[in-house]
This record gives sequence, C-alpha cells and structure tokens, in this order.
Amino acid sequence: MEPKDFWFTIVGAGLITLVLRLSFIALSDVLKLPPLAQRALHFVPPAILSALVWPTVVIRHGQLDLSVHNFYLIATLIAAIVAWRTRNIFLTLLVGMAAFWLLQYWWG
Repeated sequence: MEPKDFWFTIVGAGLITLVLRLSFIALSDVLKLPPLAQRALHFVPPAILSALVWPTVVIRHGQLDLSVHNFYLIATLIAAIVAWRTRNIFLTLLVGMAAFWLLQYWWG
C-alpha cells in the first residue's frame, strides 16, 4: 500500500466515524427514540466494558482459568461486590486494586 493510499484510508475512516457519531448528536432533537430503545441504550456501556475486560480476567496463559489461583478473577469478584453494594466507582477501583496487590503479595 502506498503512503497516499494509507493516509486516504485513515482520513476517510475518520471522517466516516465523525459523520456517524455527529449525526446522532445533530439529529437528537429531531428524532426521538422510543422509550424501549432508550432503556436498551443504557446497557451498551456496561456490555462493551464487560466484553473488553472479561477475557483479561478469565483467560490466563491462553486458557480459561477459573481457579482460586487466578488473582485477576478473585480481585474482580471482590470489586464487583463493592460496586454492587456501594455504587462508588473510586472505592470499587481502590478495593479491587488493593485486593489484587494483596493477593499477589501473599500468594504470588
């Protein structure tokens, strides 16, 4: 691929992405989504975050690892309980990281 083709592709993909995202903002006053669609959109960020994080948590060395030796999984479960009980993002991150570090320090 020649350099001009590469940059054309990058700029073109960027413009298409910009137009698609801007269209939702620009048309938000004109087009109203049904209440069911609006409720469904609230689940998109947690679903995307889960899809990004979950493989890192449960896959160790290329294999599914649901054992007690998977400190990522244990720390994630502890953080999930804190998030569920407190709804505090900062506390969730703090407890999750502390749990992971302590698990690694004691049993790592």
